[in-house]
Amino acid sequence: MFKKLFNFKAYRKKSPWILHYNAGSCNGCDIEILACLSPKYDLERFGVLNTGNPKQSDVFLVTGPVTFRSRERLVELYNQIPEPKVVVAVGSCTCTGGVFRGMYNVEDGIDRYIPVDVYVPGCAASPELIIDGVVKGLEVLETKTKQIEVPFKLSTSPEQKDGIVDRTNMSKRIGDD
Repeated sequence: MFKKLFNFKAYRKKSPWILHYNAGSCNGCDIEILACLSPKYDLERFGVLNTGNPKQSDVFLVTGPVTFRSRERLVELYNQIPEPKVVVAVGSCTCTGGVFRGMYNVEDGIDRYIPVDVYVPGCAASPELIIDGVVKGLEVLETKTKQIEVPFKLSTSPEQKDGIVDRTNMSKRIGDD
């Protein structure tokens, strides 16, 4: 009965939590992300909530090129976000390194270190493009959620001994065919 009342799978797409991380940008894209949260563009109409905790977020929104100092934090934050997760790269600096490409302290785009699901181009990306990228990210999140929820087959059915169900030998062992 509890599962029927609270179907968390159905609400995951309707209330995504975003973790925004600046990997070393000029703050142009950050200002546009704040504009997305303003009443004019209202990203919250999709149920989006900007959070500061990676363990509670679904979408990882990254701006700026990867610098040597931010590389380890970027990967660490990515690893702390639970599966399924979506990475949205906002701005040309995040996608390819942009105008900072080839500088001594900047490595190229973030796709060298973490997998990116949605690219939002532009310098600075407009709020409309950012909202479109987040909405496309929500579609990717729904697809990833469905892929994770596919059950796997167990090798045998549970045994019953003296009225007690024994499920200890149901799964296959590694190397068994």
